[in-house]
Formats: sequence, C-alpha cells, structure tokens
Amino acid sequence: MHEHHLHTGVTTRVLTWSLAATVAFIAVELYSGVQAHSLALISDAAHNFTDALALLLALLGLWLQGKPADEVKTYGYHRAGVLAAFVNALMLLGASLYLIWESVRRFRSPQPVREDTMLVVAGLGLLLNVAILFALRHAHHDDLNVRAASVHMLSDALGSVAIILGAVVLHFTGHAWIDPVLSIFISGLIIWSAVDITRDSLNILLEGLPKGLRLSEVVETMRSVPGVLDVHDLHIWSLGSTSHALSCHVLIDDVPPSESAAILERINRVLAERYHIHHTTVQFEHVSCELSARGCSIPAQRPGRCEQPSGLSRL
Repeated sequence: MHEHHLHTGVTTRVLTWSLAATVAFIAVELYSGVQAHSLALISDAAHNFTDALALLLALLGLWLQGKPADEVKTYGYHRAGVLAAFVNALMLLGASLYLIWESVRRFRSPQPVREDTMLVVAGLGLLLNVAILFALRHAHHDDLNVRAASVHMLSDALGSVAIILGAVVLHFTGHAWIDPVLSIFISGLIIWSAVDITRDSLNILLEGLPKGLRLSEVVETMRSVPGVLDVHDLHIWSLGSTSHALSCHVLIDDVPPSESAAILERINRVLAERYHIHHTTVQFEHVSCELSARGCSIPAQRPGRCEQPSGLSRL
C-alpha cells in the first residue's frame, strides 16, 4: 500500500509539472503563430491543447480515484472527468474544422510566413514533448490514464517534427502553400484524437460495454468457474475511464451459504485478474430463470407502471 501511494505521488507531480509546462507552451506557440502568420503553429497549439486535456484528465483521474463516494454520488465522481473529456473533444472538433477551412482560404490568398519562428517554436515543442514522454514513462507506466496521455504527447511530437521539416523546406523553396498543408495535417491529427476521445467517452456515458471486452467471452469465463452452472442477465459498464462494474444472475446448485460464498470469491477473483472488474453485483439463483432464454434486454416501462418478472427478487 505504501508503494502504491509513493507511485501515485510521483505520478501526480510529473503530471502537474507536465501540464503546467504544456499550458505555458500553448500560450507561447499561439502568440508566435499569430506573429509569424503561421497556421501550422496555430494548429499545433490546438493539438497541444489535446495533450493538455489528456494530462488534465490523467491528473483528474488520479484525484477522483481517491475521492470517496457519498450518499448522493453513490458511485463516486468517476464520470466527471469523462463528461469533461466529451465536451472538450466536441470543442476540438469544431476548432479543427475551422482551421481546415482557414487553411483552404490560405491556398487562395497565400501570406508570407516566418519560417525561422516556425523552426524555433517547433523545436522547443519537440524538446518539451520528448521530456514529458520520458518523465511519464518513468513515473507510472502501468496507469492507463498516463499511457493515454503518453500517446497524445507522442502524436504531438510527430506534429512538431512535421513543422520543423516544413519550415526547412519553406526556407529553401519559398512555397507559401506548405504552411496551410501542415495546418491541415495537424488538424487531421486533432480530429483523429478528438473522435477517439468522443467515441470512448460517449460509450462510457451511455454505459456501453467497456473497450476491449467481449460479453460472450466474459460469460464463458464465468461459466468455467467451479460451481457455476449458468450466467445470464449480464451487464458490464464503466464507472469512469478505468473503473468497471458488473451485475449478473448466476445459476448454482442448492448449496449451503458457506459454499456459495466460496463460489462468489472465485468469480470475483477471475473477473478482477482477467478483466480488471472490481465492482460486482452477483445474484445467485437455484432454479433456472425464464429470463435466461431471452437475453439481457431491459424492457422500457410505461410511466406510472413498474412491472417485475415473476420468480425474481428485488435488488
């Protein structure tokens, strides 16, 4: 436990300093892009904003993991970071489309661009991204939020390399169209990241199956647990970006409570070890339920009515 808190403290400090450095660089890059008339730098500043968002979500995720649930937020505050990611990703999509539209306008009316400013600022950005990647790798490489932030930093490092190469080509050729082309390329990277964030966060908000899991595979794994005869009404969803929950009905023999407790322990152990599911609600049944043949659908109820299938107890 002490080692876990030590890793968390180191990771929190690394994320905090990385976030502060990224935000400061965004301001510098945005100012430099306006002064140099470079859409590529302005687009890269927006791309860096996605990195800052990833770092902020990783930091927020670590903080929310230690925030206890209460009588109102019974599941805690895991969804807060997911909701923020969804809203910010939509904003980034809008900003990217605007930058692409502005780049197309630049093709028609080219403007002189200061390639020396592009080269210096992109070089600083590349150094910053590499330094943050190195720090995150040595902080806590097993944390999923940190790994996601590292992927964002890597993509932005590639964007910085593209700007550096573009600035060199622009210096020797004088082709002004290189800048809007770079802007479109970087905007494409932003859209790729934003769509990925939007899809994953929307899946969590709609309580969809967590990314990387297959419902049929989980069912078969649970059925292979000694003492389990069948599994039905299985639902798996995400509480936050890394915390998953599961509820289901499990058919077992009519056994003493001590034996059913052992079965439950085996189920929870295999779910935690194989699928990283630590929050489970399992209802044991001793007779086959009529719902097992109809799948896991939840029928919609009319207002004012609350029907309960026969043979099931209220949870």
